[in-house]
Amino acid sequence: MTSRVTNYERLVRVFFEIHDFTQKDGQGPDIGSQYLSYIFYLNDEQRQIAEKYIGLLKSKGYDVATRLERAGRFWIAEDYHQDYYGKAGNLPYCHVRRRIFD
Repeated sequence: MTSRVTNYERLVRVFFEIHDFTQKDGQGPDIGSQYLSYIFYLNDEQRQIAEKYIGLLKSKGYDVATRLERAGRFWIAEDYHQDYYGKAGNLPYCHVRRRIFD
């Protein structure tokens, strides 16, 4: 597997394009607070980038449910949550990319 580096702005764009940022109670069939759409930021520059894309989506008429919050302590997920696509047979469960910004 080839490693590539991206930047925060690209990550935010792709994040919005691969999930339903308008769903208020979870993602797809997964309902509950642990499935809500969040963007976490480390500094003001990242917060401003996220706010810019939320604003762009709202200007396109979307009702954005994604919440914006300063990043706290990071917890690594349990092993059974790792390698999602490999375990799902490389098929998305509820994330399908749709181009919004291009």
